[in-house]
Amino acid sequence: MTSAANKPILVVTAGGRNPQVLINALRARFANVTVLLEQPESKSVFLKRRIRKLGMVTAVSQFATMIASKFGKRFTEKRAAEILRQHDVDDRENLAVPVIAIDSINTPSAVEHIRALNPAVVFLVSCRMLSASTLAAMPCPVINFHAGINPQYRGLMGGYWARVENDEANFGATVHLVDAGVDTGDILYQSRMTPSKSDTMHTYPLLQTAASIGIAMRAIDDALSGNLKPLPANGNSRQWYHPPIWTWLWNGFSRGIW
Repeated sequence: MTSAANKPILVVTAGGRNPQVLINALRARFANVTVLLEQPESKSVFLKRRIRKLGMVTAVSQFATMIASKFGKRFTEKRAAEILRQHDVDDRENLAVPVIAIDSINTPSAVEHIRALNPAVVFLVSCRMLSASTLAAMPCPVINFHAGINPQYRGLMGGYWARVENDEANFGATVHLVDAGVDTGDILYQSRMTPSKSDTMHTYPLLQTAASIGIAMRAIDDALSGNLKPLPANGNSRQWYHPPIWTWLWNGFSRGIW
């Protein structure tokens, strides 16, 4: 019989520092971790979808925030290094973890890879939303790591919006089961932390991730042992997006929330 610690775990991600922190933590605890690495979605596809959903003005203004905020990223590396050190986590690529490149999780070939690997749990971190057919094809529980407190801060920039809403008590992260909605699945664990005055849109997700390794590991442990105990995502529910450029600038200059 395979022990829980040796059961296969599959991580699906589009890559990046924050997912790598979680991948490294998983590999340090569990022996059998594999990554399906998606190609990042193109900016044009992202923008077209956002225009269809929110309209031209809002979508373009949100996209402008994404572009403008990138110029400040270089000034946050000192704080990022501090977060990694304080929480004793590692964001370096781990060559011991097998990585399988895929175009998208929502392709027949990706589903074939998943069936061949036969994981005991699929762990989503910063990847595309699973289509209904892909989700239905999953052979095991599917868990998502979300940098925000659900259901109040579903979607994007959960830490940023908690601060803007004067709701720092709900600055945190959620590990939840995946359903057909956007971060609407039943909750497994949540963690809350206090951001530093030097944190910004660039470092909020890293802080939320690094400070939440414990809840991610507990959720995976529960899935491997068949002991998941999800709770309904009760409370005010809202999906958030990137702030429009004028909102981001106003909150930054007037309130110091960047």
